[in-house]
Amino acid sequence: MTALKNDRFLRALLGEPVDTTPVWMMRQAGRYLPEYRETRAQAGDFLSLCKNTEFACEVTLQPLRRYELDAAILFSDILTIPDALGLGLYFEVGEGPKFRKTIRTEQDVANLPKFNAKSDLDYVMNAVSTIRSALAGQVPLIGFSGSPWTLATYMIEGGSSKDFRFSKQMMYAQPEVLHALLDRLADAVIDYLNAQIDAGAQAIQIFDSWGGALAHREYLEFSLKYMHKIVAGLQREKDGRKIPVILFTKGGGQWLEPMITTGADAFGLDWTTSLNVARQTVNGRAALQGNLDPATLYGSHENIVKATKAMLDDAYANGEKTGYIANLGHGITQWVDPVKPKAFIDTVHEYSAKYL
Repeated sequence: MTALKNDRFLRALLGEPVDTTPVWMMRQAGRYLPEYRETRAQAGDFLSLCKNTEFACEVTLQPLRRYELDAAILFSDILTIPDALGLGLYFEVGEGPKFRKTIRTEQDVANLPKFNAKSDLDYVMNAVSTIRSALAGQVPLIGFSGSPWTLATYMIEGGSSKDFRFSKQMMYAQPEVLHALLDRLADAVIDYLNAQIDAGAQAIQIFDSWGGALAHREYLEFSLKYMHKIVAGLQREKDGRKIPVILFTKGGGQWLEPMITTGADAFGLDWTTSLNVARQTVNGRAALQGNLDPATLYGSHENIVKATKAMLDDAYANGEKTGYIANLGHGITQWVDPVKPKAFIDTVHEYSAKYL
């Protein structure tokens, strides 16, 4: 494989020295970019975009042509595993993902088919290897998956949810059924992420998008427990280089201490957690990533620069020299003017140099 020209993202994840703070954006390939909308229109719909290797590669690379980003992230969806398990994923305009089948009983869990990532999701692996080749060592490629808890909520609810009625009903009324589902999903995620690593992913992020909806004890039992299992089951080195793992629980900043016990290399933060306090909590035991409010990018150039500098001041307030990756606290939204992220990205690179 081609040697990396820019490895500061991987170095920061592993606590190694960097020349400037690395930066990327969750959902950096997305609807805010006119070139993405054009490619999606060519593909016909979102799922066709994900499943076409050429298109998936193209949209992954699009933000790198506009911005000085330090990582690329595979263009795919967190719901590929449930789709491969036969639940019938589709997208309603304006309503997000939906499933034709739901998982709500012990028998439903038992009826789930066996899963093999390399054959059942071969289009994802084709995209990973194609993107890695197209990057030609420009920046590292991040692979990803949804967490078992987050995937389970979609499978149980049949789509997105505000109150997680059926998921929490299962959790409190039939916890053994939910544990059986989560255990199956953890095995699937391990297989899926290891297949991405084999195909060329150089770092891994696990998106626990709905972990923050859980109460404290339930988060530990029904979400974090299975991320422990995943991290323990992942291939952690390839081609002589460590494969860093990032856990991101939206709304989960209060659980940093127990998260550290997973052995993950880094933890993503949303915008509700003080980066200064988070750095003190972690105390060099892992890297941190985040935590600019994505809505900041609706602001003026001056206010984006101001907010980015404040975030960096918090990140380095305790004298650390590395172990931090700048990012948004969640995905960039479709309503952001594509001119605006440049202010964020350029400020990260220029302003952070004084701390390193």
